[in-house]
Amino acid sequence: MHESLKTVSAAAGETKPAPEAANGSHAGMPSIRNNQRRTIFAASLGNGLELFDFTVFSFFAALIGRLYFPVDGEDGSLLLALATFGIGFVMRPLGSVVIGNYADRVGRKPALTLTIGLMAMGTAIIGLAPTYAQIGIAAPVLIVAGRLLQGFSAGGEIGAAASFLMESGTRANRGYMVSWQMASQGGAALAGALCAALLTRWLSPHALESWGWRLPFLLGLLIWPVGVYIRRHLDETHSGQVREHSALSEAFRAHGGKLLLGTLLILGGTATMYVVVFFMPSYLVKVMHMPPATSMLSGCAAGATLLLAPLAGRLVDRLTRRKPLLVAVNLVSLAAVWPAFTLVQQQPTLTNVLVVVVGLVALMTIGSPAGFLLIMEAFPQRVRATGLSVIYACGVTLFGGFAQFIVTWLLSKTGNPMAPAWYLLACTAVSTLALFAFSDLHKQD
Repeated sequence: MHESLKTVSAAAGETKPAPEAANGSHAGMPSIRNNQRRTIFAASLGNGLELFDFTVFSFFAALIGRLYFPVDGEDGSLLLALATFGIGFVMRPLGSVVIGNYADRVGRKPALTLTIGLMAMGTAIIGLAPTYAQIGIAAPVLIVAGRLLQGFSAGGEIGAAASFLMESGTRANRGYMVSWQMASQGGAALAGALCAALLTRWLSPHALESWGWRLPFLLGLLIWPVGVYIRRHLDETHSGQVREHSALSEAFRAHGGKLLLGTLLILGGTATMYVVVFFMPSYLVKVMHMPPATSMLSGCAAGATLLLAPLAGRLVDRLTRRKPLLVAVNLVSLAAVWPAFTLVQQQPTLTNVLVVVVGLVALMTIGSPAGFLLIMEAFPQRVRATGLSVIYACGVTLFGGFAQFIVTWLLSKTGNPMAPAWYLLACTAVSTLALFAFSDLHKQD
């Protein structure tokens, strides 16, 4: 926001919108709206490019497994590739701590610029790495190194970007602003799925394996020049402050219970994202024996559904509390998961698959802005990016990043195609219990 719309509290060291901006007064509203549109575009594009680079790996996991992890049996290569996908999430907590603290100490813009550079480095390593047949054991080492860099970057991106969007809004449109974080994830998933579907359909298996799978990663390198340019031209929303203790120390000391409950609260949405959005294409090919190009349409449908998040943001802005909407979404999800996967198992048509994917992802999308706001409003601004980064990184690392690995392992051990439903039900049940215990503070700072 423009400096004229900010007041800085010397005592608290926090940047807050002036009363007329916070209350959504008509004075200066065209300027505010223009600034918010620029903020949405910059934060969403940068965040979307980052998440495209991070998640496109999952759409080519089976192929990468064959090229970089040549072990006996198809399941072995796929499991190693999915484990490598999960390894990227192991670095998320560290990235959330380091970059989240940096965002709270120095500002949102420097943190967002840093994440862009790190993600570009990791993506370049993966996209250019020679295969196992070319350089031996060094090949999987490079892939793992690239994923670790990507994970470190992504760990700090979510908290800094979501806090930036929230703080760029007013009291009347916080949900709408924050919803663009989820919409950018949808754009990333849609772009990744479209790339995979088009390349799978247009290229021969040999061309796809030899060079075609690298194209999305090389395309993702646009993140560096585009992301840095647009983020350098944003207005800062948090000035940072001199601290006696780090933001991380304060977050754990004063808000430890919120960090734990927040981590449990996001499990349902995290599991839905990584099972239904990213694992479903592999599931449809391996378990339901659908053509690869056709199965990728489920990822496209999921990404397109996530793009509707701003509508959910408008909805939550009209509500006085966040929790009732989240409770309703969780309960409906609990009731829908088992019938949804039963339908796919018994009648595996493309139409049924798309109905199930759109339905489950729509439920997650409706609750996402309210969930982000519920968590962020529980933390003061000076530790907000750190708090959200730690919650999101830990929850996604434990129950999202390895979701595909866990579900694949369950499928191989049990032979039961309902294994993904078991996992989703367990995670959503835990989220629902945590939700009842989490306070709905609905702060107005």
